[in-house]
Amino acid sequence: MTERNKPLAGMTVLDLTRLLPGPLATLHLADLGAEVIKIEDPGVGDYARRMGAMHGDTSYFFQLVNRNKKSLVLDLKDPADKAVLLGLVDTADILVEGFRPGVMAKLGLDYATLSARNPRLVYGSISGYGQTGPYAQRAGHDINYLGYAGVLDQIGSAGGPPALSNLQIADLLGGTLTPLVGLLAAVIDARANGRGRHVDVAMTDAALAHAIFPMAEVLAHGQTRPRGDDLLTGGVPCYGVYETLDGRHMAVGALEEKFWQLTCDTLGRPDLKPYHLSVGEQGRYARAQLEAIFRGRTLAEWTAVFDAVDCCVTPVLRLHESLQHPQIQARGMVVEVGGMRQFAPPFGLSEFSLGEATAAPAADADAAELRARASRSGG
Repeated sequence: MTERNKPLAGMTVLDLTRLLPGPLATLHLADLGAEVIKIEDPGVGDYARRMGAMHGDTSYFFQLVNRNKKSLVLDLKDPADKAVLLGLVDTADILVEGFRPGVMAKLGLDYATLSARNPRLVYGSISGYGQTGPYAQRAGHDINYLGYAGVLDQIGSAGGPPALSNLQIADLLGGTLTPLVGLLAAVIDARANGRGRHVDVAMTDAALAHAIFPMAEVLAHGQTRPRGDDLLTGGVPCYGVYETLDGRHMAVGALEEKFWQLTCDTLGRPDLKPYHLSVGEQGRYARAQLEAIFRGRTLAEWTAVFDAVDCCVTPVLRLHESLQHPQIQARGMVVEVGGMRQFAPPFGLSEFSLGEATAAPAADADAAELRARASRSGG
């Protein structure tokens, strides 16, 4: 049987983004078969190349989000280099940028200008607050976007401060996955109708738009519940994390009554069954009982107990443990690229695999090929 092409084979993406959200979005496109051309400034280029621990000449961070891409260094303030980019734009399907609003217009590379050259071009802009509004020009990071979106307020324990996570919710949900939806939808439209679109994604907007349970509380009661006081942040005993004897934690997600009853039976405490969704004093009582019980055994001991019971009680693993877990291994979620472990694409598509992936490119590694192509297109 002839091997099937990857779903985005034949698509060309110009990636002007840096650091994490945009590069991870274009990594997914590259893994799915698109030709992704990473455009970097002379000198420093993408700051991620030197950020954190190094793997050879580049950081582990950079390697993780830039495999399967080509690299071209261009000074977009230089007319000759700008002409090279314009030549590539003429045959590109997507251009993605992550500068502050207005920067691309100052360079003469805004959507209106580029779509006049290539009407089918889909042009993605990823920013913290979007291309419009009073905060459009403000700097920010994940923590700031989550704060404005009302999401950070909801994360953490009752009585404690908002909690931080090194899985950046706004950056990744907002700056990686949300742009992919808009970009691919616009490409489908462009192929059908011959006209691209400008996809304007604000990471704050995307975090806000996915805050479904807090929004339901606002609609029902006019405001959100205090942090740690609702269904999913510790307000009920059947859903939360419990410390073990060795200072680790078990995750209890027994939201459905049948799972809670199984949990109580497994713990030898059928008397706790009536406290399934209890709040207030009764909820605190049941939680205190579970806290005392889980502190009686180690993580390994509790894992062995609950592995035999299908009731949504599981260990809280550390990432190096997750990588070795049999479920993760069975799904093929860890691959080796460029002599280092990486995550496989999280897409369970039929007749699709990552295949022979290439490591993140050296800066300007594909200059000869890409400059020649741009010249042929008339740029």
